[in-house]
Amino acid sequence: MTKLELFEQVKQKQSFLCVGLDTDKKKIPRHLLEMEDPIYEFNKAIVDATVPYCVAFKPNLAFYESEGTAGWMSLEKSIAYIRQRYPEQFIIADAKRGDIGNTSEMYARTFFETLKADAVTVAPYMGEDSVKPFLNQPGRWVVLLALTSNKGSLDFQLTANASGERLFEKVLRVSQKWASNEQMMYVVGATQGKRFEEVRKIAPNHFLLVPGVGAQGGSLEEVCRYGMNQECGLLVNSSRAIIYADQGEGFAHAAAEEAAKLQKEMQAMLHKYL
Repeated sequence: MTKLELFEQVKQKQSFLCVGLDTDKKKIPRHLLEMEDPIYEFNKAIVDATVPYCVAFKPNLAFYESEGTAGWMSLEKSIAYIRQRYPEQFIIADAKRGDIGNTSEMYARTFFETLKADAVTVAPYMGEDSVKPFLNQPGRWVVLLALTSNKGSLDFQLTANASGERLFEKVLRVSQKWASNEQMMYVVGATQGKRFEEVRKIAPNHFLLVPGVGAQGGSLEEVCRYGMNQECGLLVNSSRAIIYADQGEGFAHAAAEEAAKLQKEMQAMLHKYL
């Protein structure tokens, strides 16, 4: 999917919502556990319920890998379902990979050729040669970790060097030499608030994947005020607040209601800032 196609989806749905499929078998409704593949059945219902209100889905690999072979099969089936039923949806494999070149090449094959994801989250710590293999696939995206929403982001990402440049700023500046804004996005956590303004000074035209709205307490208003650009430039992720809105038989309906609420807020933000 191209940047323009993604923006067209945002305009069409009046939404920049990404629904995180962080599916924990211990948290899904109990009646699903009687089915052959509970995780897949849960995901399918969530996808069907929320697809009118979102432009992307983001399965987090850890939740599937924790279930071994069965979890991986559930992931494959879930992505295949989205790809076949809703081909316009952007799919992000939240894997946070990054290793030496030949290993990264295998990861790229995994997420782009086997799973057929549109994008994969990548850690920049090992530098250019660990990221480049993910950029060799036409039409696929790298979502590079830049300024995350967790408390530990303070440990390294905001640390400045002798010239005053903070690590997240260096990541943004250096990585733009590797790929254009047509193939690279950045992860910037919603809890960073006004720092979105600093991110936009360095990366004004990139899409940003924004976790941390909802359960982690990030402000959608702040994210949009400081982070939205002329092409929206935001994919705001919500996981737990949507998929676990209800843990009974009405779980899908409750997820749809939560997604619809966010879509309405996003529509207002698009009208205000775009």
